Amino acid sequence: MTDLNENLKQLPLQFATHNCMGREDFMVSDCNREAYQMIEAWPNWLGSGLFIYGPKGCGKSHLAHLFVDRVRSLSAKPIKTEIIAASSVHMRSVKRLAEENTAVVIENVAPKNHNEALFHLFNLFNTEGKYMLWTAENAPNQMNFPLKDLATRLKMLPCVKIAEPDDVMLQMLIVKLFDDRQLKISPEILNYIINNAPRSFAYIESLVAEIDKISLAYQASVNYTIIKQAMDWLALRDNREPDLFEDC
Repeated sequence: MTDLNENLKQLPLQFATHNCMGREDFMVSDCNREAYQMIEAWPNWLGSGLFIYGPKGCGKSHLAHLFVDRVRSLSAKPIKTEIIAASSVHMRSVKRLAEENTAVVIENVAPKNHNEALFHLFNLFNTEGKYMLWTAENAPNQMNFPLKDLATRLKMLPCVKIAEPDDVMLQMLIVKLFDDRQLKISPEILNYIINNAPRSFAYIESLVAEIDKISLAYQASVNYTIIKQAMDWLALRDNREPDLFEDC
């Protein structure tokens, strides 16, 4: 891999990719259909909130943007709807979020977040005319929140899981990620990846990124050799995380 590493060092560290968050860009299959349908069902929810959880890269942020777009498009008058990382919610920001927004998305909820602030934010949006969407990698009952009252509140929400990709989603995801990076993929290469790659959103995203780097380094179209090198590199990364751009 020495020649490859030398070539990689000569590449720019950042490459622009096409990454759209519109409704027409969201791919639906059995693994995420229920979550998508719940977003599409707004405002006909039974309550004021929804909790969506699933693995990294499964499209939770995309659904968050679809929710915001839906709230804005179906509202009688322009309203502000904010997407905010759970790690950014603190006591000093709770009041502002509630006063300025009719709906809010709290992304990547985890026990290490400011529990009291999230608890108060939940209460402020758990009222008629307010809406909230929470996202996380795990379900509320799978997380050990220090503040039990927050755990109790989150468990009150309808909870929808996004599973790791099935074969249909895997195919759509690979094609989309290649297209985002303006890479061409043949049916043979696509089938090879599907048959040999783990069923994981995060893995496929990392794999396509590695394929892009290697094909650029070699200035070659995507072939079996490049695919195998990318898979070998990710297998190595799982045990050791070297810096591709470190001095040798």
